[in-house]
Amino acid sequence: MEITVLLFEEILSMLLMLLLGFSLVKAGFLASDDSRVLSVLLLYLVIPCVILNSFQVEYSEETVKGLLWAFAAAAAIHVVLIAGTWILGRIWRLSAIEKASVIYSNAGNLVVPIILAVLGEEWVIYSSAYITVQLFLLWTHGKSLVSGERGANWRRILTNVNLLAGMVGLVLFLLHIRLPDVLGETVQSVSQMVAPASLFIVGMLIAGMNWKKVFLNRRAWLVTGLRMVFFPLLLVLLLRPFVRHIPLANAETVLLVTLFAAITPPASSITQMAQVYGKEAEYAGVINVLSTLVCVATMPLAVWIYQA
Repeated sequence: MEITVLLFEEILSMLLMLLLGFSLVKAGFLASDDSRVLSVLLLYLVIPCVILNSFQVEYSEETVKGLLWAFAAAAAIHVVLIAGTWILGRIWRLSAIEKASVIYSNAGNLVVPIILAVLGEEWVIYSSAYITVQLFLLWTHGKSLVSGERGANWRRILTNVNLLAGMVGLVLFLLHIRLPDVLGETVQSVSQMVAPASLFIVGMLIAGMNWKKVFLNRRAWLVTGLRMVFFPLLLVLLLRPFVRHIPLANAETVLLVTLFAAITPPASSITQMAQVYGKEAEYAGVINVLSTLVCVATMPLAVWIYQA
């Protein structure tokens, strides 16, 4: 119950940050399109620092075991999401953007500040497992889904700065190597920008939207319901009985971190991909905004059920 309350308070705090970005645009100090500059900063600098910093923890066999289970849980969850969306997609005739919005969460931007506030810094490393698995699938399966193109650009995948940060961080962790103090402090300081930057971006985008398009779009509500209600509840039902069978002292918390990553709103990268390939970018943004607003209630609810 305590974690649920902390999560609710943290999400409210994040919504206030979102409101600040919204206010800057509405007051005329910035334009909604100015959020692209922050997006570049977040994607290519802040998130890599977050991932790298998450691996700068004390090495222990228990942490390695937890990390392996986190990777396994992340892979299994994505199988459930992809398979489930394929089945539901045939029933409701979901478009490529709708499917991608249901499958891929905003784990990179939102889950790290939530875990820092609710559980503590030592648990962030397990969220990196989910982020790494998702990055790989997002730029293979996700890109193919949104663009309609077959095949993957392996050079682009393997040189993705966030994936590289994860690989470097994992190697440093396994070799018991800590970054020099000055570099480590710099990486940590930059990583602390993730929550304000990501939420300012969302707030700025919301300020430039037509609210009728957000709240009166029935299909967007359907996709939001799948992303924020149906699949979170399904994952909770699948994870809860599985916890007791994991030979790990902190199994419940490791899976809770993975659950946090899986139940956030859709990945902002979906909207960016949609812009690049000319595939319903505005609609993708509407789904993202609606899901972000709804998560105030759905995320604490899912965590409360998981811990009940």
